[in-house]
Amino acid sequence: MDKGITYVGLDAHQETIYAAVLLPGSLKALEDAFANTSEALRRFVRRLRRRAPGEVVCAYEAGPLGYGLMRELEALGVGCVVVAPGLIPVRPGDRIKTDRRDARKLAELLRGGLLTLVHAPTPEQEAVRDLCRAREAVKRDQTRVRHRLSKLLLRRGVRWTRGRRAWTRAHLEWLRGRRFEHPAAQAILDDHLLALEQLESRLAALDAKLEALAQQAPYAEPVGWLRCFRGIDTLTALSLVAEIHDWRRFSSPRELMAYVGMVPSERSSGGKERRGGITRAGNVRVRRLLVEAAWHYRHRPAVSYRLRERRQGQPPRAIAIADRAQ
Repeated sequence: MDKGITYVGLDAHQETIYAAVLLPGSLKALEDAFANTSEALRRFVRRLRRRAPGEVVCAYEAGPLGYGLMRELEALGVGCVVVAPGLIPVRPGDRIKTDRRDARKLAELLRGGLLTLVHAPTPEQEAVRDLCRAREAVKRDQTRVRHRLSKLLLRRGVRWTRGRRAWTRAHLEWLRGRRFEHPAAQAILDDHLLALEQLESRLAALDAKLEALAQQAPYAEPVGWLRCFRGIDTLTALSLVAEIHDWRRFSSPRELMAYVGMVPSERSSGGKERRGGITRAGNVRVRRLLVEAAWHYRHRPAVSYRLRERRQGQPPRAIAIADRAQ
């Protein structure tokens, strides 16, 4: 590493930030603690500039603070990176953890080049990603309300027998027509139905916003390519693009699969090779979307009329790659 660079480890929390500063050629870190506010951060940067007039690089762990601290430091002219907390080296037997030690450890590992950096999205990319995650959260809430409603009816011996599929239009009309003798039981049913209607309305509104975003630059082109694959439609394609940000940062498909934890784990030593299940490391949302898309490939290769419609106007190279995937 360049000896003229000052490395700063930041142990950042909601209220406070503890900093450890390693000046060029110094083995002992200078320590500083301040409130996690914009004014306190500016004062810290001014003190840092007096101590280290050259290049400065800061690092903190990815977590609830997101990328706001990084952007504030970069706006003040200080380089900053966000590191993956699960990939920080840990010394065996080290069982003392404090803010001071964490900050010093980050500074030392940053100078040694032993930290794994997180690819930070732009504010626009982060906004689209959060919108996709909001839609996912509403979908989970909808599933929970449906489970509560179905278990309520099951406990009272009320069963849907008019069709095989539940939560269709006919099933919802049947639910609205149910009546219980006890007012409290009826109040519970009405409350669950109201919650379900509100969630469905929110889900429809979010779907419309995501569909509109998928037709705009810079998402229209990669979303169109991904929709050529079996099992991937607009919402899945947009979520993949929003979560990964930049596909070009992966040099090969194997590197992408390792990033999302879809490669086999391994414990090989002494001439013995042992492989296990997938590592399940990295972005759990991307992994879930890819696994759900892969379920469609258990059927025989085919191009349905819906897939044929999604492929209209897309480049032949993307269609050829999607065909090879089958």
